[in-house]
Amino acid sequence: MSHLPLQLAAAIMALAAAATACRAFQIEEATFDAIQLGFSNGSLTSTALVRFYLDRVARLNPLLHAVIEVNPDALAQAARADAERASGRRGFGPQHGVPVLLKDNIATRDRLNTTAGSLALLGSVVRCDAGVAARLRAAGAVILGKSNPAEWSSFRPLTNGWSARGGETLVSGGSGNPKTLCMSSPQHFIA
Repeated sequence: MSHLPLQLAAAIMALAAAATACRAFQIEEATFDAIQLGFSNGSLTSTALVRFYLDRVARLNPLLHAVIEVNPDALAQAARADAERASGRRGFGPQHGVPVLLKDNIATRDRLNTTAGSLALLGSVVRCDAGVAARLRAAGAVILGKSNPAEWSSFRPLTNGWSARGGETLVSGGSGNPKTLCMSSPQHFIA
């Protein structure tokens, strides 16, 4: 019985160590500030970050159907952000070089489609970037791709998280549905 307090103390210390390890930096939960710190101290590049997320999309999207399309120019945008940082310029904002997904109803004037999840708009060409896309590009963000919205994205009543183009998403962000809005964490969504 005299060893019980020592065993209990050892168990508490092991639990505390495990809790500390769980709080360690994880790229999946990284904030803009943490990512920018990695960029500035050289432990992370935009290209590496974009590759990480493209790999995650390739591995998880067949199950989740959360991303409707990845940007074929994402790696080039990331390389441009890396080159801008390497040039010695300063004063970049928190979005510079950080990959973001836009909903498929946000117009982008590039090689990405803007379809609101509908096959009817596949291949259509928009005249210009939507305001949010233009501001993100001006801030140096990397447009990683388009997320899978409910078809027509709240323009007509449909099952949340289903689109003809992307299928049914396993985890709808809820940004278009007031019932699930409280489940959306602001730090995980740009648009």
